[in-house]
Amino acid sequence: MWSRIWTTDPYDTALSVHNSISHITHKEHHMKVFVTGGTGHIGSYIVPDLIAAGHEVTGLARSDASAATVSALGAKVRRGDISDLDVLKKAAAESDGVIHVAHRQDLLPVGGLDAVAAAELQIMLAYGDALAGTGKPLVVSGSIGSPGWEKLGRSATEEDPALPGGDAYKGTLRVRNVVEFAVVGLAAKGVRSSIVRIPPIAHSTTDVGFLPLLIGLAKEKGVVGYPGDGANLWPAVHSRDLASLFRLALEKGPAGKNWHGIEGEGIQFREIAEAIGSRLGLPAVSIPADVLMLPGFFGFLANLVTLDLPASNLITRQTLGWEPAQPSLLADLDNGHYFPVG
Repeated sequence: MWSRIWTTDPYDTALSVHNSISHITHKEHHMKVFVTGGTGHIGSYIVPDLIAAGHEVTGLARSDASAATVSALGAKVRRGDISDLDVLKKAAAESDGVIHVAHRQDLLPVGGLDAVAAAELQIMLAYGDALAGTGKPLVVSGSIGSPGWEKLGRSATEEDPALPGGDAYKGTLRVRNVVEFAVVGLAAKGVRSSIVRIPPIAHSTTDVGFLPLLIGLAKEKGVVGYPGDGANLWPAVHSRDLASLFRLALEKGPAGKNWHGIEGEGIQFREIAEAIGSRLGLPAVSIPADVLMLPGFFGFLANLVTLDLPASNLITRQTLGWEPAQPSLLADLDNGHYFPVG
């Protein structure tokens, strides 16, 4: 969830021009798709990808600025707010499918993750009401390592369910797992629903998530820290590959499934730190994994940097024919946009 901080930077249009040729072969799949979060970091890649594949996209926009961004991406605009369930129901009912990547981040400051999860659960139930019995697709973003998986002792697969969330896990990331359960559960009501699990790092030229935070922290501290031996694995994915996965799940994903939007099993946190360090000319150093040292260095990121999230994308690739084609995380760090000169 933390990797999906919004940005309104427009998608670079070179790809959509390149891909506009491919839409001819996809015309038979033409769908009217309703997208929430289309102006966010991931959404601003999903919308052009859908359009390039020949789909007609309508994006939810709550402000004039959002509406302008949605239009610039090539989509129709539906004015409204994700807090208005009637708007969502109507838009879903009028579409051939829904991709939901918006978040109630407005609730974080007042009610924390508990309030966000409770509100998002109501959104999923509203979609369920609108789409029940239609067999239409609903594709929703989730999290790799639906927190608590660290104890599996193996790579998590798409068949590993989200761990139970709800009231027992108030105040933790795991509280949002009720949303993933609800989406997968809608399959029983005749909705072709699925979850695309997103890793902590979704990288691209417009990334404003975890990686820029780590780079900023390194510049501030003068060293690049990693927790303990730094052997904990972090999955990553290019935002453009993630966009194509959302589209494939929409077009042909079976109901009630989880998909893993990751480019590989994971990268050792130490490797990420060393890669950042080599580009900044700073040393990568171990931060002892204890209750004082980690928060002292990483601040509010302390609980996240220790996550060990090995995961597999095999079922996703085999079932949907998805193949990550963009540069890997370490390669993308060489492209310059994370380390602008000057």
